[in-house]
Amino acid sequence: MTTAATARPLGDFLRDWRRRRRMSQLDLALEADISQRHLSFIESGRSAPSREMLLHLAERLDVPLRERNPMLIAAGFAPVFAERRLDDPALAPARQAIDMVLKGHEPFPALAVDRHWTLVAANAAVAPLLKGVADRTLLEGQVNVLRLSLHPQGLAPQIANLFEWRNHLLERLHQQIVATGDRVLEELLEELSGYPAPEAAPKSAGRDYAGIAVPMELRTEAGLLSFISTITVFGTPVDVTLSELAVESFFPANDETARLLRRMAGAGPSKAES
Repeated sequence: MTTAATARPLGDFLRDWRRRRRMSQLDLALEADISQRHLSFIESGRSAPSREMLLHLAERLDVPLRERNPMLIAAGFAPVFAERRLDDPALAPARQAIDMVLKGHEPFPALAVDRHWTLVAANAAVAPLLKGVADRTLLEGQVNVLRLSLHPQGLAPQIANLFEWRNHLLERLHQQIVATGDRVLEELLEELSGYPAPEAAPKSAGRDYAGIAVPMELRTEAGLLSFISTITVFGTPVDVTLSELAVESFFPANDETARLLRRMAGAGPSKAES
């Protein structure tokens, strides 16, 4: 079936992504090691690229795999990148890898999300941190991690540095929109931006934001927990679903947080603490 998106000329796709990456024709031509004249002919429709050339240009433009298939169709080629469900047997090794990363990160929290920040999986350390969520419907169905974090009935009241953390998440979402052009994410950003914004709080003398990053500081029954996080993605995906999965692992930003998390998990003190 031909959709409005795939009915667009190939040149429109190339121009849109080139402008999104703030590249001139000359910039892209140099990146792709082709002449600017050749690229101009492709964009104007005067020259038809091979499938290999089109994929090469898409790679140089860092076009998400999801958006490369419509470009291929616009050029008269069949889609190359499959989009499977997470429970597809073909993705079993990838799902096992995610589960291993999540489990191996305990007793520290870690979770996996898709391109729209929908929760895919989480380890056992996450649930205890969600006890204070007032609106339990935020934890039902397809849980959106950003909505859960910033909603006034979600984790927001428990986040001690909500002003900094909110700005960090909104900027991160904005950058993702710039990179992908995803309309669903644009709507999510509009929703989250409409939540009540906290006043900027002065930094306490003892808080230096870990010296390297903005942490999330979470008030819990056990005490104040401070986290920094890392993002893990698959290095060489050729499946659309797999390319859009990300694992966010939260690490203690201080020794006290590590101690409290181990105690919450019932793991007891580490050798370094004994």
